[in-house]
Amino acid sequence: MLRTPDLESVPFPEVLSRYDHAGPGWVQLLPRMRLVVENGYYRDGGRDSLPENFLGTEIARYQVRPRRGLRLLSVHSRLAQRPGGQPPVQELIPPSQRRLRYHRLFFQVGFKQEGNTNNAVLLGAESLADLDRLTKEMASVPDSACGSGSGNCVLFPKFCTVSLEFELKVNGSARSVVWGTDLRDLAKGANDVAVFRLHDGRLTPVELDSNDAGALRLPLLPGDRIVLAR
Repeated sequence: MLRTPDLESVPFPEVLSRYDHAGPGWVQLLPRMRLVVENGYYRDGGRDSLPENFLGTEIARYQVRPRRGLRLLSVHSRLAQRPGGQPPVQELIPPSQRRLRYHRLFFQVGFKQEGNTNNAVLLGAESLADLDRLTKEMASVPDSACGSGSGNCVLFPKFCTVSLEFELKVNGSARSVVWGTDLRDLAKGANDVAVFRLHDGRLTPVELDSNDAGALRLPLLPGDRIVLAR
């Protein structure tokens, strides 16, 4: 949490899992994160997804609350008019799912029953033990774990993108970034870099050698404070 990744001993795909609650293809939703759902809309329900049939998107943002589920923050539409038969973006996650205490987002899961498509999936549960059990089911038999009637699974449409974002501060100014952003993305052109991270309820300096290019692989987390000198 408070030192930069070792370039030699930590393969890059594993770096994020060392710093956050994540596994193969999924990440656990944590307080201070926001879940962003952007759904695409097409004429004729998307059966023919040619560019000329694309109508626009709607975006819903949810606040991740500590052990209290998801709270809808905003809905933004880029549609002149939503086509009939295609649900509003805020209805893709039903209220019963939003009220569950814990959630994990799977960025891409293959489903045979959906025609071998790869969809984003949101799993929810009332306990971490149940969430672990559902995660194992999702890894072994996705079609069973996320079958019809499941109150713990949201299977997003194929034209829907789902991401996580969070806020941090750069030189005192608030900035929103997507989950997976590392220090390299913000420190370009800086001569000196300092990072402070919330740890045990207080901001604590991260051990950082700004002269080491590998140190800039540091994954950024919600609440980080970054000071750049140019």
